[in-house]
Amino acid sequence: MFVNKSLIAALALCLAPLSALADLAKPAGEVILTVTGQISETNVDGTAQFDLEMLRQLPAEEFTTTTIWTSGPQTFKGVPLNALLQAVGADGKVLRGVAINAYEVTVPATDAAENGPIIAYERNGSLMSIREKGPLWIVYPYDSDPRYRTEIIYSRSIWQLERIDVTE
Repeated sequence: MFVNKSLIAALALCLAPLSALADLAKPAGEVILTVTGQISETNVDGTAQFDLEMLRQLPAEEFTTTTIWTSGPQTFKGVPLNALLQAVGADGKVLRGVAINAYEVTVPATDAAENGPIIAYERNGSLMSIREKGPLWIVYPYDSDPRYRTEIIYSRSIWQLERIDVTE
């Protein structure tokens, strides 16, 4: 049987980032996001806890969009929601986002699509304080698609996010 060593090496390189995501380290800094519920990858007492540096280690996306809460175009950078769900091995259909003030939203897991929402940790090149809707904000690329400019999507755009519960 002929084995193509180049093909095996290329496949190993492609899979390396996925295996790195499978083993969640424990947060060294302040925990800013906790993911609970139907997840297979955990790091603290059956939850997946992330500090800012851990989130920065995950894939990142950046886009510029306007929002109904800010003035003018804003550039957001953060972890794509689909990448976060992959990192924790999420296996649910509903995401319940909880803010620091206990405000809650429900987001269908189907929203976590390519070129969809991110969990933003930067706005206009700076970290976001609690006063600036941070440290985390689920932001959709509102200007990229009319379906992201609806009351339903705006209601899912939770800021001061601190927890995501994966259910159903």
